[in-house]
Amino acid sequence: MSKVLMKGNEAIAKAAMKAGLECYFGYPITPQNEVPEYLSKLLPDAGKVFVQAESEVAAINMVYGAAGSGKRVMTSSSSVGIALKQEGISYIAGAELPCVIGSVMRGGPGLGSIQPSQGDYYQATRGGGNGDYHVIVFAPESVQETVDLMKEAFDVADTYRNPVMILADGLIGQMMESVDLDRPVKKRKLPEKTWAATGMKHHEGRNIINSLFLDANELEQHNLKLQKKYQEVTKNEVKYEMINMDHPDYVIVAYGTTARICRSSIEILKENGIEVGMIRPISLWPYPKKAFDLIPKSVKGLMVVEMSLGQMLDDVLISDKGRHKIAFYGRAGGIVPEPEEIVEAIMTFDERLVD
Repeated sequence: MSKVLMKGNEAIAKAAMKAGLECYFGYPITPQNEVPEYLSKLLPDAGKVFVQAESEVAAINMVYGAAGSGKRVMTSSSSVGIALKQEGISYIAGAELPCVIGSVMRGGPGLGSIQPSQGDYYQATRGGGNGDYHVIVFAPESVQETVDLMKEAFDVADTYRNPVMILADGLIGQMMESVDLDRPVKKRKLPEKTWAATGMKHHEGRNIINSLFLDANELEQHNLKLQKKYQEVTKNEVKYEMINMDHPDYVIVAYGTTARICRSSIEILKENGIEVGMIRPISLWPYPKKAFDLIPKSVKGLMVVEMSLGQMLDDVLISDKGRHKIAFYGRAGGIVPEPEEIVEAIMTFDERLVD
């Protein structure tokens, strides 16, 4: 298929349809409203299910039910809405059910604004729900990458029986770029959903889907089983990009929209005789810790750039293990940094060092 000009939110909806989406449950919130708007047309026309729930809490629990019956299901929301869904996400992770969650970040905390932000890094990678669980998180930097990751996310969710989040920001959701909806993505051999609660027609006995374990020993064994799965995810699903890493003076670490801006900054710095590389994490959980082992020893320091005030910074500090000086530059409140700001941050590196 030839490329077509498409808004990020439209691309999320159409990529989900390409991935075989069967059910969507959501509740409106800016800046991701076009996702349910498009799906409200696309899904019924395809004989599938679209429900605008009465709240975010209702929507995520509808996802829980549909996922338990083995359907390909997703929800989407933004910041405040994702916060309301955290209890349900914990339940879904505890019950080991696959689903896809589209999160288009806006400024916060609280109601905040509808401007682009990366202030939900902790929310996505640490989870606001209860217990020892993880959501697999992918963060695209373009509309095309959003399409590719969205299509792959459903297979990853089915492979591990786990929620997968596509974490974009409002800029990606609202920008228009040319995309190829049919660009191939990694093929996987998916397990049969023999665990699904579809009645007793196709197998003997009952499939019971639950995250309730009243016996402490039984619950501990369940947690250990989940941890073993997360170790497999960490081994197999790390995604990142390394840019201009032959002989950099400094290395920027940035993801999503911020990484796009940093690419322009790197070109400006190069014209001024300063070589800067970049590590772009694509999977935020699992985080690409081993990429930091590949940083040349001659690098003078790492600059972490975010549209938040130092959330991914924690993972960089952990991953670098104290091998380099680390500085930080972040904007908040929905302000998107200009390339020249990041150039200035590199030029004044030692003034921005973190403890």
